[in-house]
Amino acid sequence: MKYATVLLSVPYEASYAYIIPEKLENEAEPGKRAIVPFGRRKMTGFIISIYGEKPEGDFELREIERVIDKEPVFNDELVSLARWMASMYFSAAGLCLSAMIPSGRRESELSPFYEPSSFSPVEVLSAGQEHALSVLREEKSRMYYIFGITGSGKSEVYLRRAEDIIRKGKQVLYLVPEITLSEQLSDEVYSRFSGRVAILHSELTPSQRLKSWHDIMRGDVDLVIGARSSVFAPFRSLGLIILDEEHETSYKSGNAPRYHARQVAQHRAAECGAEFIMGSATPSLEAWKLMREQRIRRIDMPERVGAGRYPRIRVINTIGEKRNISGELEEEIRKALRNKRGVLLFLNRRGYTYGYACNTCGAPVTCPNCSVSLTYHKKENRLFCHTCGYSSPPVTVCPECGSVDLSPHGYGTENIEEEAAALFPSARISRLDSDTKGRTRGEMQRILHDFRDGKIDILLGTQMIAKGLNFPSVSLVGVLNADSSLSVPDFRAAERTFDLLHQVAGRAGRYGDDGTVLIQTHQPLAPAIRYAAENDIESFIRTEMDMRKKTGFPPFSRLVNIAIRGKNEERTEAEAMEIERIACSLEPDFPEAEVFSASPCLVEKRSGYYRFHVLLRSESMHQLLMFASAVLRNYHAPSSMYLEVDTDPASLM
Repeated sequence: MKYATVLLSVPYEASYAYIIPEKLENEAEPGKRAIVPFGRRKMTGFIISIYGEKPEGDFELREIERVIDKEPVFNDELVSLARWMASMYFSAAGLCLSAMIPSGRRESELSPFYEPSSFSPVEVLSAGQEHALSVLREEKSRMYYIFGITGSGKSEVYLRRAEDIIRKGKQVLYLVPEITLSEQLSDEVYSRFSGRVAILHSELTPSQRLKSWHDIMRGDVDLVIGARSSVFAPFRSLGLIILDEEHETSYKSGNAPRYHARQVAQHRAAECGAEFIMGSATPSLEAWKLMREQRIRRIDMPERVGAGRYPRIRVINTIGEKRNISGELEEEIRKALRNKRGVLLFLNRRGYTYGYACNTCGAPVTCPNCSVSLTYHKKENRLFCHTCGYSSPPVTVCPECGSVDLSPHGYGTENIEEEAAALFPSARISRLDSDTKGRTRGEMQRILHDFRDGKIDILLGTQMIAKGLNFPSVSLVGVLNADSSLSVPDFRAAERTFDLLHQVAGRAGRYGDDGTVLIQTHQPLAPAIRYAAENDIESFIRTEMDMRKKTGFPPFSRLVNIAIRGKNEERTEAEAMEIERIACSLEPDFPEAEVFSASPCLVEKRSGYYRFHVLLRSESMHQLLMFASAVLRNYHAPSSMYLEVDTDPASLM
């Protein structure tokens, strides 16, 4: 009789032994999934080993009921990776392994428009591209960072290096922050890499994704291109990992296991002996620190390829401005329209306004399920919560003081669309944001193609238009309310603002020297805005690094955020206080770690749940993980509450 060790997707660390019935002995093997009984349920388990002797212990073994897969879907490397993730992200190995295997779940994507400039080969490389390739081909390091401005041709360097590695008989993983590749782009990829390509993205059916998964595992694929979860692809001989736009927060998972694809990729590359190349025009502060410490080899690409030149940027102080589109921006738009050039208007607020408040007492109208203000959408004449989706008709009586004097405040993309139509009645204007996505399937792609073909004169939208898009006709980018993201109470707010401004500015002047960017702001002297306007990333990084060092926040420390959520506010707060008490009692055993007092999360209530958290911090990652593990071993959440543990949180919201 044979027995199998099976990992289950349960929220605690455990493996279980099962009997392999005689009828399944030829089917059951490590790397396959199986249906097994677990208590009164049937669950999908992951067979990680098979042996011939009955395991020791006084317990009754049950039989595997059915083997799901005809061939393995994971290997020993992925099992090892799952165990590493379990220790790093405080999520059971079975849950980690379950997150890796194709399940049909859609990727969480910030934008469906990520398009590298081209996957078709470039005939003649620029001097910057030649230099970057020569450094990579020296192979004097295993980790590189290509620090190149938007339009500098990083994609071609990545692909040339991928071709080098593939010629050596190795496989390549190309990670991008978001992906919906057009058929044309897919054709370019397949043509360039002789068809031995797998593109993993959210539009694939579960069966299509599983077919690609098997092709990768068999070694029939040389190049894999995909978003965050593609970091788990089951390579047979991994030789290179490319992580484009390294700074993007979409590489961080928002659900358990809360892994960061950059960290997982770095670990896999080290374990496999593969080369690891990251790149961005705006490196994260964590990557910048590693480059400064020479733990990553930095390669600079400061010039755009071809005739493209970095745009001229002007900051407009809008204090006292009565219109949302300032007179200066209006004049530049008219000039671009006369010259038949494309205009992008960027505002990171959808809806008609971003608030609805009482004019008597000033109280905002908030979501009953979340501690956030409701946004007014004029087209639907309703108030919406952009966190949980709640909506209601406009409120007519203030819930705080009883006044009937309520009105929208601030402005969103709907408002700007209305104002632009009034100012430029003959211009063809379209809006692109999350609300557009809900209209019809393919609507967003149609808008993008029309803008690229010159059928749309002014395209306005949220961060969907800020990055990854490549429009030859665009000569003017207008940024409205640039400082809105600076008011977010999070230690990464300035970094995110700078990144976004730098990326959106990169949409102008990609094919010529006539690019202009106008940034409207109430805070023209804020470092994130001032240095973005000056295209001075070094000064911004230096300023932000000094601030982080003084406050002790990353990259000068590591964080573990332990959050608890429940329906009852007082009970949830009491549980957070208990976590704090346990952490403080254990703190003397971990002298390099510290505890922040229990407090409400920045968004205290979300989807009907109250949220409190305790933050742990240390300069030593090893000690921080040991400390957090000790706290979690000594705390057990009530069944009515949910515990969320986040290592290296991207946000404390």
